[in-house]
Amino acid sequence: MTSASAAQPSPIRIATFNMESLDEPPRARCSLDDRIRALRPQLLRLRADILCLQEVNGQLNADGSERSLSALDAVLKGTPYETYHRAVTKSPSGRGVRDRHNLVTLSKFPILGADEVWNHLVQAPLFRCATSDPPQTEPMPVEWDRPFLYADLDLGDGRKLVVVNVHLRAPRAAFVAGQKRDRYSWKSMPGWAEGFFLATIKAAGQALEVRTFLDRLFDMEADALVAVVGDFNSDDTEAPVRIIRGDEEDSGDGALAARMLIAAERGLPESQRFSVIHRGRPHMADHILLSAQLLGWLGHVECHNEALHDEVGSPAAVAGAPESYHAPVVAELQRPD
Repeated sequence: MTSASAAQPSPIRIATFNMESLDEPPRARCSLDDRIRALRPQLLRLRADILCLQEVNGQLNADGSERSLSALDAVLKGTPYETYHRAVTKSPSGRGVRDRHNLVTLSKFPILGADEVWNHLVQAPLFRCATSDPPQTEPMPVEWDRPFLYADLDLGDGRKLVVVNVHLRAPRAAFVAGQKRDRYSWKSMPGWAEGFFLATIKAAGQALEVRTFLDRLFDMEADALVAVVGDFNSDDTEAPVRIIRGDEEDSGDGALAARMLIAAERGLPESQRFSVIHRGRPHMADHILLSAQLLGWLGHVECHNEALHDEVGSPAAVAGAPESYHAPVVAELQRPD
């Protein structure tokens, strides 16, 4: 007789990891071999069935006609992820993947369909900068820096999981014409403030587009299994995450509670709840947000932050550090019988 435990479906491990501009020299900060030695053990430790990666740069092929993910392929070589199904953001030029900061979703499960969304559901707002030099004569669209990537995964038994891979704008001032002295310094406080304002619009706009996508999903299937995963560059009390989560306390309507997402990492002790260290302050910037139905599958959460270094202090102290300054986050889901 088969025992109940033997018949229990295998857990599904879903993970997110910002690989911190994975690339090859001369653009990389160190050799690819050094990065492989640092990153491959972290990836193996995840034992992920679904792995969402951010900041994966594209490399030109020999004749310079197209970009591929050769650096990522080298990191994954010899690991289970090498054979996983793959969804990835594409270059707007049609020449392979993007130059920088591709999103990549690797899945043990078949991918039924995948696509990227970039100002398709939410039109870029128009804004005229007050501090630009020369002055802007007309409002210009404030477009998001990058898309989000969704993939529909076939879990078997007629179940589909929608995984949304995101990398939201960091809270760093955006470009304002004529207001920067160099890459790191500004000519005026009003110029910096306007750039920071534009950055908040971009991050909130990306989040709004994700939320719009989610509600279209829930319109079609109220009990959809959805995970929004990635580098949000904000914690779950800040606007971008709040927009995507759609908490019932924010909407004030209990009838909308089934549409909110829940941060899986809330299951971690507060002392362990951080995926980056910024100027000495632990901060949860990377999240796994689960729909109400998927939350019922949640077993446990891990954040592999034991060896994490300060993302501001460490680059200044260590040249060519091969690690990522983000910790991977994993949620283990147990499918019901």
